[in-house]
Amino acid sequence: MLSTMQDFPLTLSWVVKHGMTVHGRTGQVATLTGDGVTVRRASFAEVGRRAAQLAHALRGLGIDGDQRVGTFMWNNQEHLEAYLAVPAMGAVLHPLNIRLPGQQICFTANHAGDEVLLVDATLFQPFSAMLPYLPKVRHIIVVGDFDLSSVDAQGKELHSYADLLEGQPETFDWPELDENSAAAMCYTSGTTGDPKGVVYSHRSVLLHCLGISLGDAIAMGSSDTFLPVVPMFHVLAWGLPHAAFFLGASMVMPDRFLQPEPLVKLVQAERVTLAGAVPSVWGGVLQYLDAHEEADWSSMRDVIVGGSACPRSLMEGFDRHDVRILHAWGMTEMSPIGTVARPPEGVTGDDAWRYRLSQGRLVSFVDGRIVTPEGEVAPWDGETVGELEVRGPWVTSSYFGVEDPDRFHDGWFRTGDVGHLDPDGFLTLTDRAKDVIKSGGEWISSVDLENQLMGHPAVAEASVVGVPDDKWGERPFATVVVHEGQSATPEELREFLSQSSKIARWQLPERWSFIEAVPKTSVGKFDKKVIRQQYAEGVYDVKTLDSPPKTES
Repeated sequence: MLSTMQDFPLTLSWVVKHGMTVHGRTGQVATLTGDGVTVRRASFAEVGRRAAQLAHALRGLGIDGDQRVGTFMWNNQEHLEAYLAVPAMGAVLHPLNIRLPGQQICFTANHAGDEVLLVDATLFQPFSAMLPYLPKVRHIIVVGDFDLSSVDAQGKELHSYADLLEGQPETFDWPELDENSAAAMCYTSGTTGDPKGVVYSHRSVLLHCLGISLGDAIAMGSSDTFLPVVPMFHVLAWGLPHAAFFLGASMVMPDRFLQPEPLVKLVQAERVTLAGAVPSVWGGVLQYLDAHEEADWSSMRDVIVGGSACPRSLMEGFDRHDVRILHAWGMTEMSPIGTVARPPEGVTGDDAWRYRLSQGRLVSFVDGRIVTPEGEVAPWDGETVGELEVRGPWVTSSYFGVEDPDRFHDGWFRTGDVGHLDPDGFLTLTDRAKDVIKSGGEWISSVDLENQLMGHPAVAEASVVGVPDDKWGERPFATVVVHEGQSATPEELREFLSQSSKIARWQLPERWSFIEAVPKTSVGKFDKKVIRQQYAEGVYDVKTLDSPPKTES
């Protein structure tokens, strides 16, 4: 028996139509301008009309099917217009990671088959050096003021975004698309080997918008004002801009001003209620808030942290300012949200920390399981550790143009993350499979060591990796960044770690190095591959302490 329901396709054209009409007058987009203080504003209705103009302009450049349109831009209004126009017209949006090395940027653009690129004027000078290595790109659209006549276009056509949109119709007959057709694509950050592409469908993006907006997840609605600090090239800014436009949550775009002071002042001036970024961004913001008592963040409801594990010290720091950090976890292959760490109803005080410090509860539509090294599916007992596998309507089943059967089997995606699930579906990750330290046949969690170290008042950042050891195979090596004006010693930090109930004595690091900054990937994660390589090359000034005993006495 079939239902009597209409066959209504879940496509991003519906996001555009709904946002610019139902929320057209109330939804607002504010973007920081070149002085880092003044904002320019547009209603959702105006943004929708400009998206229609962009769609007409792209049609004029030959984008008449599922061709790829890349972006090389900051978080601003024009980038949002591309987010809406490109997929809704039937093309495929491909935000390029502006922080990758030039070789990898060219690789992803060429691999994806980008034919048109939108490039921010403030990024065009360094981008222009890549033009000879982008043979498939036919048109470059420069967003912002730039003297196009001064550029050797390498045989490509250059256009001004403003000139291209001028005079175009403000309505567009958005085509009826198959909801399973491609809407956007993003590439992994490529910390090992070349980046891999993931292609999102209209259906997966729209379901992701709804899933992350539920009360047990981000709980976004039309009364919110959202600040996406997470770059729009990073997994579609975690899907939050599309969700905000669909649900009517106003957006505040920081453009290129991602330093603590402009971010703090932007939140205060625009009365932001939700914001999202990686932990390293919020660490700098916390230092600014601690140093400026006059800063008013009373409007902020939740600061969403993802990209890497959030230490308790950062959460406690924001608690002092009556701002809650909401821990989330996901991957590019998952669109990206998989879990959100919102404690169960009624759990407060010390009892809530077990939930807040986990990666969170599986979001609706995301199914997870733990598979032990022996290949057995583990019970959700909060104890049995293994690799997390996931499946769901916004989880990819393959990579674009690349065979990687080891990551996909039996209808599940192997995340490469190691951890356990409790009976209520809360996920705790202990490490990446490749980052687990295997010492004397036992596992040591580098994440646990890092989080405990960053609880020390003098420590700003800490990363731990496994390095070769003649006796134990591997032992932990800790790289530490201290706050300005403070100091610490390896002996002091190891004693601090020994006081933690989570760290056994035999897990304490012997090797330590104090550095100016922990190497990071293009999306702000600790780049442990670089740390291990630099250790092998003798880059670090390493202090070695006496080895702790293998087992506790």
